[in-house]
Amino acid sequence: MGHLIYDGSRYAFEDRLLAHLKSAVGARLRKQESFFLSWTCSPEEGSGRNSIWLSPSCPLTFRFAGSRAPQINKVWLSVLSGTSHGGRGMIVMGEQEAETYAAKHPAPL
Repeated sequence: MGHLIYDGSRYAFEDRLLAHLKSAVGARLRKQESFFLSWTCSPEEGSGRNSIWLSPSCPLTFRFAGSRAPQINKVWLSVLSGTSHGGRGMIVMGEQEAETYAAKHPAPL
């Protein structure tokens, strides 16, 4: 289990998900764009939702538990990137959820 570290707070995410978040978030921040990163908390974490405002000037660390970089799923990455332009910001979701989302919301040509 890796961590996204933002403003002194640590948020736990599975390494594979964290790698996809790093790619999607990095792409937006390289363009000097700010946005929300939003996710739901598990019952073990007390349920509810989290949203953090990400901007190029905020320090952000992606800390991985494992030493190997996972292979990136382009569909998953595309869905994360695509949701970042909506009002809720980038919505954190798992790989299967992203595949289902992509099937229901095909990208315009």
